[in-house]
Amino acid sequence: MEINFDKLGGLVPAIVQDADTDKVLMLGFMNKEAYEKTVATNLVTFWSRTRNCLWTKGETSGNTLTVKEILNDCDQDTLLIKAVPAGPVCHTGADTCWGETNKRDAAHNKENALLFLSELQDFIEKRHEEMPEGSYTTSLFKDGLNRMSQKVGEEALELVIEATNGTNDRLIYEGSDMFYHLIVLLTSKGLRIEQLASELRERHNPGWKKH
Repeated sequence: MEINFDKLGGLVPAIVQDADTDKVLMLGFMNKEAYEKTVATNLVTFWSRTRNCLWTKGETSGNTLTVKEILNDCDQDTLLIKAVPAGPVCHTGADTCWGETNKRDAAHNKENALLFLSELQDFIEKRHEEMPEGSYTTSLFKDGLNRMSQKVGEEALELVIEATNGTNDRLIYEGSDMFYHLIVLLTSKGLRIEQLASELRERHNPGWKKH
């Protein structure tokens, strides 16, 4: 990642956003050393302009910011850091430096978990385009449609076995395997997981009739 640290005399603004709720948490500044330490430790580290030194968020309070993703803007001089806060972000005890409430509730986490299915298919589509060696997903695409379809059936059977004779943990595990292989199959056919969601939403309509 190329970052223009020269534009503001060695510093770039770093906007921190909650990776789960999308709430903007705070704004800090990074120099090259702070950025490199952030990448190395996976904890947001700033350059303190008042103390003239590196400052890792939460080093005294424990309210750290664990990095999930770092994005650079179109001018390469402003960073967007998506992170998971370990507690209140502001020194006042507020969730954000603007005094807003940052609700990291179960409903929001559920929404983000569902959105991950789209992200997963994006990743699988990239595998389909690049076909890197040593990737299990690549091996499925190379094995062909019949094998991919067979894997969905095998995982569905294992799901049924766990549902009737297994544990809930194993049910979730096998269900995840089935979803993964189903998304691989959809990708091979040029289809998306969102199309299944749209079909289910259509069926939820009281006027829906079976084809």
